[in-house]
Amino acid sequence: MKVVLINPYEIGRQPFGLAEPAAWLARAGCEVHCLDLTLQRLDPEVLRDARVVAIYVAMHTATRIAIEAIPRVRELAPKAHLCVYGLYAPMNEKLLRELGAQTVLGGEVEPALVSLVERLRAGDGKVQTEPVVNLSKIEFMTPDRRALPPLERYAHLQLPDGGRKTVGFAEGTRGCKHLCRHCPVVPVYHGTFRVIPVVTVMADMRQQVAAGAQHISFGDPDFLNGPTHALKLVQALHAEFPDITYDATIKIQHIINHAEMLPVLKATGCLFITAAVESVDDRVLERLAKNHTNADFARALALCRAAGIALAPTFVAFTPWATLEGYITLLKRLLELDLVESVPPIQLAIRLLIPQGSLLLELPDMQTHIGEFDSRLLGYPWKNPDARVDRLQLAVQDLVMKTEAEKSSRCEIFASIWKLAHAALGAEIPELVNSGKSAPIPRLSEPWYCCAEPTHQQLQSF
Repeated sequence: MKVVLINPYEIGRQPFGLAEPAAWLARAGCEVHCLDLTLQRLDPEVLRDARVVAIYVAMHTATRIAIEAIPRVRELAPKAHLCVYGLYAPMNEKLLRELGAQTVLGGEVEPALVSLVERLRAGDGKVQTEPVVNLSKIEFMTPDRRALPPLERYAHLQLPDGGRKTVGFAEGTRGCKHLCRHCPVVPVYHGTFRVIPVVTVMADMRQQVAAGAQHISFGDPDFLNGPTHALKLVQALHAEFPDITYDATIKIQHIINHAEMLPVLKATGCLFITAAVESVDDRVLERLAKNHTNADFARALALCRAAGIALAPTFVAFTPWATLEGYITLLKRLLELDLVESVPPIQLAIRLLIPQGSLLLELPDMQTHIGEFDSRLLGYPWKNPDARVDRLQLAVQDLVMKTEAEKSSRCEIFASIWKLAHAALGAEIPELVNSGKSAPIPRLSEPWYCCAEPTHQQLQSF
């Protein structure tokens, strides 16, 4: 049976979310093809005679692109059973079924994909019998990456000295044990996470190193959900490949609670840690249930720097509770902590997304901020009580898109945002004395860590 797996977008990664199902489906006797729309177009030859087309939606942007692509997929593969799977599939089940999806899957999807193939073989493909969300423990296999574009075509690591490295992407866990109210993992995993055995992750990294990977980016929602597992993993990686470096995403709370691990991470090749700081306003952090404070942010940064590991914070700068004064406070905090070069400028334009099932909906005052669910946005629209804040968000977003396209430096973009923010408040614009002295850190060439509008180029892939 011919199965085509499609990835619309996943922050420049060679997708584990295609490679792992590909291994399961190949073992089940399927002829598996993969299309990554970040690098490839919907190929009529690949889609011809497909019995199953399964679209992977790991992110908000991926789902937006998938929605636009589905009509073209149905045109090119009219007889194929259409499945949509991944983190954002269950949250948008109703819309996806209206668009023609016959099977919608989330959580640990691999057994359900095999079940789908088996019931199609048996002639029973009309009604989904698999659970929409499966959180049962599964047997992880070594991902099959053979049908994906080569690693050198994906995001690369940019080094402060101008060098670059080819990047592989691995996952040590799925899900997350935390319940941050704004996180899209929570409506699907509800505080559970699954460990992928070290032997399996090592087999995956081994094949990527053989394919040219010089750096591994761990895609776990939080690398220290299982600290003992993470330690075994990085020690095994370093023992076999001492020259390979890596990065990971870790909560501020975990950086502090497991500070003793930071020297080990550094010794085993960790170059930088991405941390979802989200805000420097303790009031907003409490609403998001981040379990850290603004002071904790500074403490975690100091711990990382003491260990020789760079910290790359991400933010949700615009929320219903944001103020112009608070936004300027965020910019000042980045200056104070010497983080201008460490923050991708798009992070200073991110607007809070409230998807179906978000725990934000449980906040008593949230209904005063939001409108009816908007299927086009894949979320609940909201307005800030101060219209100037929403206008600033649009202005910053437009500025970042324009200046990044012009290859402006992060310090130059920050200076422009600094002026915009003060102008929005009607305040005098203080001179930026030290903003250009912020030290660059290692970074991936694809900086999009949060939801974003699909680009024209992305929408042209089909």
